[in-house]
Amino acid sequence: MPFQRPQDIGYGYVIERYVTKKDSDRPRYLEFGPPFLRPGWPYRERFARSLIEDAASITDAELAALFAYEWRSRLTAAWLVGVGRRTSFRERIGGLLLGSDVCYSGKGYCFALARLGTPADAKILTSYLDRYLPQTDLHYDQPEALGALLRLDAQLGTRHADRYSEPDGLWERWVQGVGSFGYTSDAPDELRRWTDLQCDFADGWSRP
Repeated sequence: MPFQRPQDIGYGYVIERYVTKKDSDRPRYLEFGPPFLRPGWPYRERFARSLIEDAASITDAELAALFAYEWRSRLTAAWLVGVGRRTSFRERIGGLLLGSDVCYSGKGYCFALARLGTPADAKILTSYLDRYLPQTDLHYDQPEALGALLRLDAQLGTRHADRYSEPDGLWERWVQGVGSFGYTSDAPDELRRWTDLQCDFADGWSRP
């Protein structure tokens, strides 16, 4: 499906308001990574407060406009859905994750599904891993998906990830095929830890 520019449907303001907005010294979409997890990051509180406020106030129509556009807006929209636990966007996020038609945004989808935290979200992640782990020449968002699924297993008391992470399983064979791609560790426990850090960050700032 071709991208639909927000300005073409009457939502041209959403990019500046939500995506390139500066909660730090860089546009917001660049901060969805390691910096905001560091306790000493000087913009941590401002970034969190601004993100939570926008997650609560953004309308469904504005989110839809962001999801219809390119990777920066989709990544931001996914984080806003995850922080706000906007369950009505589960199906949309699942379709975008499984489609994997743009780079970089998939990590946001995995975060959102981990935050939504239900069996339906685990099902989306298993469908993704079933499709993309056997493709050992493709590096998309397999690490983030496995980390999110491991977190959901721990929360839900399920063991969906076992069949991927077992010795000589799909995860190990995928890692052997694509290499580390800059990850400090490809151990499943480390992938889950990274998901936990993101979700715990959101939990800590989102509680009343």
